[in-house]
Amino acid sequence: MWKAAMSEEVRKALQSVIERVNQAAARRPKTLPAVPPRLVAVSKTKPPEMVVEAYRQGQRNFGENYVNELVDKASDPLILESCPEIKWHFIGHLQKKNVNKLLAVPNLFLMETIDSVNLADKVNSSWQRLRGAGTQRLKVMVQINTSGEQSKHGLPPEETVNTVKHILSHCSALHFSGLMTIGRYGYDLTLGPNPDFQMLLSRRQEVCESLKLPLEDVELSMGMSTDFEHAIEVGSTNVRVGSIIFGNREYPNTPSPAPSPEKTAKVVSEEAAKKMQHLTVS
Repeated sequence: MWKAAMSEEVRKALQSVIERVNQAAARRPKTLPAVPPRLVAVSKTKPPEMVVEAYRQGQRNFGENYVNELVDKASDPLILESCPEIKWHFIGHLQKKNVNKLLAVPNLFLMETIDSVNLADKVNSSWQRLRGAGTQRLKVMVQINTSGEQSKHGLPPEETVNTVKHILSHCSALHFSGLMTIGRYGYDLTLGPNPDFQMLLSRRQEVCESLKLPLEDVELSMGMSTDFEHAIEVGSTNVRVGSIIFGNREYPNTPSPAPSPEKTAKVVSEEAAKKMQHLTVS
C-alpha cells in the first residue's frame, strides 16, 4: 500500500514540476539562448525506491549533495538494475579528500561545484588516473558565490573568468559546461528579478566575451524548489528541485532537528514564488 501511494505521489509531483518547467521556458524572452532547461531531481535523504519511481516516469537527471550518500545510492543494486541511463549530478561542496570517492561513482554525469583552481586540478588529475586517457571528459560547472555570504561555498564572482580559463587551458580531462550558484535563501521575488541570478547571467556574459565562447555553450545552473520558474524565465538551463517532487527531507539520525535556513526560507518565500509564477522578464 505504501509503495503504491508513494509511486502515485511521485508521479503526480514530477508531472506537475515538468509542466511548470515547460511553461516557464515558454515565457523566456526570445533574446535568451533557446536551450531546453534540464530538471535535476534532488533525491537527498530519499530511498532508492523513490529514485526508481521517478526514473520510471521518465526522469533521468538526479542530484545529491553529499558524497557518501551519492556513492551508496548510485551503487545500490536496485538503482543499478532499474536505472541504466541515470545521470548523477553532484551539487554539494566537495572536499579534496573525497574526490576519488566521488569520481568512482557509476553514471556520474556532471560535477556542478568546482569552486577553486586547486579543486579543478585535483578532479582533473584524479579523473585521468581513475578512468584512463581514453575516457570521455567529465562535465563540470564552476560554482560562484553570488550572494557573498560566508556560509555559502563558491568562487568570488571576480575570479570567474580566470578559473574558467584555467580549466579550459590546463584541465584536459574536464569539459567546462557552465556556471552554478545557490544564492541567498528566501529572496522575495515580489521585489523583482533575483540579484543572484542576474549576477550569474552577467558573469556568463563576461566569460563568453573574454574567452570567445558561444553563449549557448555555457549553461547556468540556478533555481530550486521555490524559485525554479523565475530562474528559467531569466535564463537558467539547469534547475535543482527536490522537496516538491519527493516531499520534505527526513533526517532520521538527528532527533527533532531545528529547521535549516533553507527550509525556513522555503516556507517564507513560498507565497512570493507563487506570486511570481507568471512573471515574464524582458
